[in-house]
Amino acid sequence: MPKLIIEGEEREYEKGTTFETIAKDYQDRFDNQIVAVIYGTRIRELMKKVDRDEKLSFITTADEIGNNTYTRTALMMLIKAVRDVAGDKPAYTKVEYKIGNAFFCNVRSDFPVTEEFAQGVQKRMEEMVKQEIPIFKKGYPLADAVDIFRKEGLDDKIRLLRYRRSSEVNVYKLDDFSDYFYGYMLPNTSYVKWFRVEKYHDGLLLHLPSRRHPDEITDSEPREKLFNEMVRSTQWGQMMGIDTVGDLNDAICRGEFSNLMLVQEALQERRIGEIAQKIYERKDVRFVMIAGPSSSGKTSFANRLSIQMRTYGLNPHPISLDNYFVDRVDTPLNEDGSYNFECLEALDVEQFNKDMVALLNGERVEMPTFNFVSGKREMNGDYLQLKSGDVLVIEGIHGLNEKMSYALPAESKFKIYISALTTLSVDAHNRIPTTDGRLIRRIVRDARTRGASAKHTIAMWDSVRRGEHQNIFPFQEGADEMFNSAQIYELAVLKQYAEPLLFAIQQDEPEYFEAKRLLKFLDYFVAVDSQTLPKNSLTREFVGGSCFKV
Repeated sequence: MPKLIIEGEEREYEKGTTFETIAKDYQDRFDNQIVAVIYGTRIRELMKKVDRDEKLSFITTADEIGNNTYTRTALMMLIKAVRDVAGDKPAYTKVEYKIGNAFFCNVRSDFPVTEEFAQGVQKRMEEMVKQEIPIFKKGYPLADAVDIFRKEGLDDKIRLLRYRRSSEVNVYKLDDFSDYFYGYMLPNTSYVKWFRVEKYHDGLLLHLPSRRHPDEITDSEPREKLFNEMVRSTQWGQMMGIDTVGDLNDAICRGEFSNLMLVQEALQERRIGEIAQKIYERKDVRFVMIAGPSSSGKTSFANRLSIQMRTYGLNPHPISLDNYFVDRVDTPLNEDGSYNFECLEALDVEQFNKDMVALLNGERVEMPTFNFVSGKREMNGDYLQLKSGDVLVIEGIHGLNEKMSYALPAESKFKIYISALTTLSVDAHNRIPTTDGRLIRRIVRDARTRGASAKHTIAMWDSVRRGEHQNIFPFQEGADEMFNSAQIYELAVLKQYAEPLLFAIQQDEPEYFEAKRLLKFLDYFVAVDSQTLPKNSLTREFVGGSCFKV
């Protein structure tokens, strides 16, 4: 009878008792559904069993790990439901993008995806929930797993497994469907209570609960501009023959990295040039407002955009909204007493508008500089006066918020939203979250430029993301243009820099589980050297060696 320490009390359970059974004993103590456990120093799925004395705690859908576990299981159910509804007709699902709290899934088939088909998938998933179909997990030798996926027609997984170092692969089975998933799963289909399937463009949109509202479906505002930008990047990848990590690894091993990298850089440069042309064609534009979440490559993008603007005879002047921070003593505080540098009130909005209106009227203005050491704004004799062809390129997280530039005429502003919208997938059923790409970027950059540990960066990441949801994402669809700064090869470059930083996090530290997850994720990639990257590459902003001051 193993002894378990649960919620501060000692309990005995028979050896072989599933964690699902134990979770049911404690579910009434939690507001949200228990979906996994921490057993000693490891995360365990509910279908796993007790085998020793240990400390045990619970993970719910309100936790990041728990929300991802719910999402993964719901996606497996959708993939299975698509196959069931299609019947004898071949139908392959690719999980493409996250749009708000929903996942866009492309259905590759000989028939069109209709409203009726979407309703059929919804109904089939509802049936699966009622049937409480078990999800089994079993480890197979690599060769056996390859045979399983070959029978399922999952060639993308076979390409991925070619580069796997482990000799065993965990395969999940739902009824007659076998698949591989990067992460934890639920024990049966009854746990997935909240979802909605609808037709969207030529595919399906699976609406799921967010971590902040784990027991309900919250509708997202339409994000057509974001969707179209991600489609553009997917088309770029398909043009280069890179759809999944397995495709990327194949290209690297064939010695094609240099050509791949140059094509990716050229595509981004052409896109930046297109945006510069649109700015030039709008003759009233005097302010280019650039905003995006953390580690989007805003500084490199602003510099490259400025160069392209010069080819049209424009004279860009970079301005950082950070220079309009209020003095640190006046900075609003978070609930825990820390400074909230990400809220709008952390900036002197009134002074910014006063200065910008004066510049627009042709006046000579002394521009401020914020001293991050002293925590005060300084005036150092940096004067600016706009002449014909002069355009201010303003970069900051609140650049798209109308409250930030309320005094400026709408026709004088050109708004750009930038983010690292990763469209490369681990395989067809395992997408790479855009937040993972940005987090790895930031871990590498902060270690290089600020001496920050990966532990520190991971610890503050949740707070950073909360700020993004409040101050950036609500305004992205109001942008005139969007730019995707993700580079299809970048994770193969970032890997060699990120891994030593992540390995430094110890097992007894709260950030260990996230570090372990990211290390497992990076293990899918074949690493490449950064030395051949162009000096103006967006990836240089994170690994170093950029020709810009980043």
